[in-house]
Amino acid sequence: MVAGIGPRRAEALRELGIRNVGQLIAYLPSRHEREEGEASISQLQPDAIVSARGLVSATRIVAKGSRPRFEAVLIDDTGRLDLTWFNGLYLKDKIKPGLRMRVQGKARRFGPGLQIANPKHEILGLDEATDPGARAARLRPIYPASEAMPSHLIELAINRVLDDALRHISDHLNAPFRIARELVELTEAYRLIHRPSDEDQASAARRRLAYDELLMLQLAVQMKRAERLAGVQSPALSLTPKIDKAIRARFPFALTPAQDRVVAQIAADLQKPTPANRLIQGDVGSGKTVVALYAMLMSVAGKHQAALMAPTELLAEQHMIGISRMLHGSNVRIALLTGSLPARQRAATLANISRGEVDLIIGTHALLTDTVRFHSLATIIIDEQHRFGVHQRAALRSKGDDASARPIAPHTLVMTATPIPRTLALTLFGDLDVSTIDELPPGRKKIATRVVSPAGRQDVYAYLAKRINDGDQAYVVVPAIDSDAELADTPALLASSTDLTPDADPAGSTSNAIAPLQTSLRSVAQVASDLARGPLKDKRIGQVHGRLSRDARESVMDAFRRGEIDCLVATTVIEVGVDVPNANVIVIEDAERFGLAQLHQLRGRVGRGGKSSVCILIGAPITEGADARLAAIARMTDGFKLAERDLELRGFGDVIGLRQSGIPPFKVVDLSKDLDLLTLAKRDAEAFVNASPSLSTPALALLRRRVLRAHGKWIGLADVG
Repeated sequence: MVAGIGPRRAEALRELGIRNVGQLIAYLPSRHEREEGEASISQLQPDAIVSARGLVSATRIVAKGSRPRFEAVLIDDTGRLDLTWFNGLYLKDKIKPGLRMRVQGKARRFGPGLQIANPKHEILGLDEATDPGARAARLRPIYPASEAMPSHLIELAINRVLDDALRHISDHLNAPFRIARELVELTEAYRLIHRPSDEDQASAARRRLAYDELLMLQLAVQMKRAERLAGVQSPALSLTPKIDKAIRARFPFALTPAQDRVVAQIAADLQKPTPANRLIQGDVGSGKTVVALYAMLMSVAGKHQAALMAPTELLAEQHMIGISRMLHGSNVRIALLTGSLPARQRAATLANISRGEVDLIIGTHALLTDTVRFHSLATIIIDEQHRFGVHQRAALRSKGDDASARPIAPHTLVMTATPIPRTLALTLFGDLDVSTIDELPPGRKKIATRVVSPAGRQDVYAYLAKRINDGDQAYVVVPAIDSDAELADTPALLASSTDLTPDADPAGSTSNAIAPLQTSLRSVAQVASDLARGPLKDKRIGQVHGRLSRDARESVMDAFRRGEIDCLVATTVIEVGVDVPNANVIVIEDAERFGLAQLHQLRGRVGRGGKSSVCILIGAPITEGADARLAAIARMTDGFKLAERDLELRGFGDVIGLRQSGIPPFKVVDLSKDLDLLTLAKRDAEAFVNASPSLSTPALALLRRRVLRAHGKWIGLADVG
C-alpha cells in the first residue's frame, strides 16, 4: 500500500494500467516542462513567467463579444491575481470558489494588480493544499493522465515510492557495455526520468530507456529468427537460364530494373537450403505480383508447390484472374481456395492439393485450416502482410513440415503495397530481409488529387458524369455497407475548391443534385441510388462490397472490366488488387474517415491506363489529424513519403495495423528521432544472438527474462513462460 493512495486513487491508477509499484515506476513521463519557482502574489513581477498558489475566491463567465472567456480570482495572504481563460467556458464546472490551485503563466498589468491569460493550472488536493512550502524552479515531469488521476498526482505517488523501489532494480547490461555506449545505469535512468534537475539529465535518462526498448524488440525478432532457422531446411530451388527465360516469357511486359533487382534477391534466397524470409514492398502499381509469381514459378519448375495467401476473397479472386491470364496455355495447374467454396468443390480441391495435382494455390485464411495438406510446399507468398498476425504466418509456414527428422519449412515472401518507412522496416521486421521495388512501370500517369468539401459534392458528380461521357469509367468509394455509423455534429470544411485537374474544371452546377451531407454514413446502395436518380441517371452503375457472394462479386467486377459498368460504387474491398485501365476517376466519400495509407491505396486504383486520372476526396475533417491526412494525400504522391508522414501523424503503434498485430507500443522511443539508437540496438542484438541464440548463458539470464516478458507472447517465441 502506497501512502496517500486510497481506494479511489488506486482505481484511477488501475484504469491507467498501473496495479503495483513496479508498474508505477515504469509509468514514464511523456515530456518535461519548465516550472517556475513559486512566489507569493505580492512578489510576482509583470512581464515575466511566474508561478503562484492560492485560494479561488470568485469565478465568472463573460460570454459577450467574439471571444467568450472564463475568469477567476486567486488570492493568498499577500494579494490578488486575476486569471482569464479565453474560450475556456468548459472550466466553469472544474474551477469553483473554495478550491486551492497552482497557476503558471506570463503576468501582465491589469488595473492596480496583475493578470495571467490562459495560465497553466492544477487543482491541489488536500495533501498539497496544506503544504506550507512553495516549490522552487524545476524541470517537471508530465505524465499521461486522466481526469480522475491528473499528472501532478501521478508524480506525487511516484515520488513517495521511488527511492525505495529503485533499490530493487537490477541492470541487465554490465558496466563496460554501458560505458562503451554512453548509457547511464538503469536505476539512475529511472531516477533521472522522474526527477531530472535539468534537460541534460532528462535526455540521458530518456536515451537509456529508449535504447532498452529498442534492444528488447530487436533481441526478440533476432531470437525468433534464430529459432526459425535452427535445424530447419527448405527446398533448394534451381534456377537455370532456361528456367529464367521460360518464366519471363509468361509476363506480358519486360520487368523494370527495380523488379529485376528484387527478382535476383529472391532467386538467391530460394536457391539456398535455409528458409527465405523476405519482405517485398513497393508503391501502388509497382508490380509486386509479377515478382511474387516469378518465385512461385521457380517452385513449380522444381516440381514443388507454391501458395499465395490474400487477406480478402476479392483480392484472392483478382490474383487468380491475373495469374491465370499470364499462365494461359501453360501446364501450370492453379486452384483457388476460399471460405465460400461449396463443400463438394472444396473437398475436391483439398484432395488435389494433397495429391500434388495442383501447382499454385491461391487463397485466403482458408489456407490455414487443418484440413489443408500440401504435397510439397516450397514457397508461400503472403500478400498485404500487415493484415495477418505473427501466428497466422507461422501456421502457414508449418504447412511445409513433412514430419521428417529435420523439419521442412517453405520459403516465405511477404508483400505489402503499403510502403513501410525505413525505421519501421528496421524495427518490426528485424527478422526479415527487405526488398524494395522503388520504380513504377513505364506509362503510369501521375494522379491529380483534390480535396473538396461536402458543399462541392454536386460539382464533383457533374464532373464525374462528364468524364464518363468522354469514355472513362469511375469508382465511388464509401466507408460503410450500412447506414449506421454516426457522423460528427459540426463538421469543419477543409476546402471548397472544385479545381479537379490541372487542365480542366468540372461542369458547372446541375439540377441533378446529389444528396447533401447526411447525419449518418450513406450505404453503398443509397449512394448508388442517389447517383442513379441524380447526376448519373443515364449511366450504368454497379455495386460491390464484402457481403456479396463470390459469384456476385466476380460478375460485377467482370462487367466493370469489360466496360459494361460506367461507375462502380464500392467499399474498400477494391483497395488492393483491382486493375481496370479505363477507370480514371475515383471519388472517395467521407474521406476523413480513412487512414492515410488506405487513401493512397484507393487512389492507386486509377492511373493505370494512358489517360489523365484524378482522385477526388470529399471530406469534412473535424480533427487536426484528419485535416493533416487529407492535406498530406493531396500534396504527396510518393507512397514512401506518405508512409513517413503517416508515421509522424499516428505513431509507431497504429501505422499499418501494428497495434492489431500485438506488438506493445513504445513508451519512450520516437522513431522519427531515434534512428541512431535503432541502428545501435539492432547491431547489438545481432551480436548477442550470434553469441547465444536463445540468450541461455548465465550472464544473459536477466536480459532473457526481460525480453520474453516484453515480447515473447506477441512474437511467438517458443518459451514465453
